[in-house]
Amino acid sequence: MKKIAQPIKLVLLLALSGISLLSLITSVAAQSPLGSRLRGVRLVLPPLPPGPPPGGRIRGGAKRGSCPTMETDLTALVPFTQTNRTVVNVWGLTTMERPTLWVYVPYTKSFAYPAEFVLLDEESSPVYQTSITLPDLPGVIGVPIGATAPPLAVGKQYRWFFNVYCNQQPSNTLTYVEGVMQRVTLNQATVQQLQIAQPEQQIAIYANNGIWHDALTTLAQLRQQNPQDEKLETEWKNLLEAIGLNDVAQKPLVSSNRFNSLP
Repeated sequence: MKKIAQPIKLVLLLALSGISLLSLITSVAAQSPLGSRLRGVRLVLPPLPPGPPPGGRIRGGAKRGSCPTMETDLTALVPFTQTNRTVVNVWGLTTMERPTLWVYVPYTKSFAYPAEFVLLDEESSPVYQTSITLPDLPGVIGVPIGATAPPLAVGKQYRWFFNVYCNQQPSNTLTYVEGVMQRVTLNQATVQQLQIAQPEQQIAIYANNGIWHDALTTLAQLRQQNPQDEKLETEWKNLLEAIGLNDVAQKPLVSSNRFNSLP
């Protein structure tokens, strides 16, 4: 009887032991110094949900009242589609019960403007609302959905608003960004990959599966933990440039008093 070739023997042993070849390769990569670096991120954006398009506003844009003109507008760090320079859909997926929205805020505490984050369900009923303290310096801030909010339901769409009122008191003088997020579940194979992957690898897995909010939040956490890491900074720029936000790709990550730590 002929000897079984080594590659075939390996596959048979893995099959008998209940371990997949993909799991083994992924596990080895996770333990490798080279595999632990963030490389080869390929962003795959999901199709729009069925039914009416989400709509939204990626930039503060056409402000009402007397909001001052800034070099770079208030900007949501979310994928968007655009037709004839008019943004028509701002849309992103998450697997988290309480995800974080990332926003570039040009206004600082010195403006003394009230700001808020609002989340609505599919019936346009308020789910969560909180005030936001503007940062000390212009930059990107994370706005987590707080623990007091009910967890997002899988498969449901939630509309969010980040509003800045250009007045000491909330009024019609405001600038805002708006979009829709939806919580989804991943297949078991992808969940297993995430469980054994390093955070750098998780970013690629999320991006490859179209889970924008989780990919960006994981990368933001790594950047705050490793502020001098130029490779992470480059990946941040690449990810934002991939969705057409070149002008905010180099803006710094900053913290507001209201949310001074990541979730």
